[in-house]
Amino acid sequence: MSGFKLGKMTFGSLFKKPETVLYPVVKPEPPVGLKGHVVVDESTCILCSLCVKRCPCGAIEVDKKARTWAIDHFRCVQCGSCTYECPKGSLTMLPTYETVSRQKRVHTFTIPEQPKAAAKREDAGE
Repeated sequence: MSGFKLGKMTFGSLFKKPETVLYPVVKPEPPVGLKGHVVVDESTCILCSLCVKRCPCGAIEVDKKARTWAIDHFRCVQCGSCTYECPKGSLTMLPTYETVSRQKRVHTFTIPEQPKAAAKREDAGE
């Protein structure tokens, strides 16, 4: 009996389009609901460190003195907690595929000083 089911399934798949793609040549469309990877908008980040506190795996590091924001993509599980917690909306999830790597990749971004903060320091110095 199970031979007939297997034969029916095999025969039916001969007339359908293939389920697989030639990956390096043909890039697949990201599936609906894919969260992707975290991207930071340096122009709006205020280095508040809420993303660091909310990241369950400790993949994000913020250095306020050096004005840098870094993410370790090997530790990030793409849960999106950091993007939900960001008060300025500086973090987003980009639904694209990252290239595969055998080396640890930590992306570090330099955050420019906000115009309001720079103006306050100049006023305080005078």
